[in-house]
Parts: sequence; structure tokens; C-alpha cells
Amino acid sequence: MPTIGELQTFKAEFFRALGHPVRIRLVEELGQGERTVAELQQALGIPQPLVSQQLAVLRGRELVSTRKAGANVVYTLRDPLLSELLGVARRIFENRLSDTTAMLRALRREAR
Repeated sequence: MPTIGELQTFKAEFFRALGHPVRIRLVEELGQGERTVAELQQALGIPQPLVSQQLAVLRGRELVSTRKAGANVVYTLRDPLLSELLGVARRIFENRLSDTTAMLRALRREAR
């Protein structure tokens, strides 16, 4: 039986970095352009320490990069394809929800 290789481990770590709702929202926001922590905090409506903590995870996996702008740290996606990846995932979810909605309608018709 084949063993799990380094490439599969790398892929799993990549997706694990996206495996938190706040990190997904951060990537969605950064897909619209660079932002400061304060801007991200305001956009997500969550405490600054949580934003910073989740940005640190994304930074540690090299999904976001930073630059200093005066007293602020500005975050940006390292690769714009990350936004495209989330767009593809969104389409998959829409397909699944469409199937579920269709089954729900059929179930309701069946109950009549």
C-alpha cells in the first residue's frame, strides 16, 4: 500500500490553514484588496486579538504577506489564486445545496 508522501502532507497543511471560519472570511476580505488589522476587524466584527491570531496562522502557512505602512501592518494575499479557489468551493457548495433543496422539495411533495 502506498504511503502518504510529502506532497500530500503539504496539501493537507494548506487546506488545514483554511479550516477555520475566521480564516476563510479573512481570505475573502483580502481577496478584495489589502487591509490592515483594524480594517479586517471592522469588516468581520470580531475582536482584534482573534483577527491577529488567525492572521498569524495564515502568515505561518505563507498564504498572506505583510508590509509596514507607518504604524500599521497591511496584509495581502500572497497568491490571488486563493480567491479563485474559494470561488470554486462556493460553486461546489451551491451545487450541493441545490441538490439538497431539490430533495427537500421532492420530500415535501411526497408527504402530500
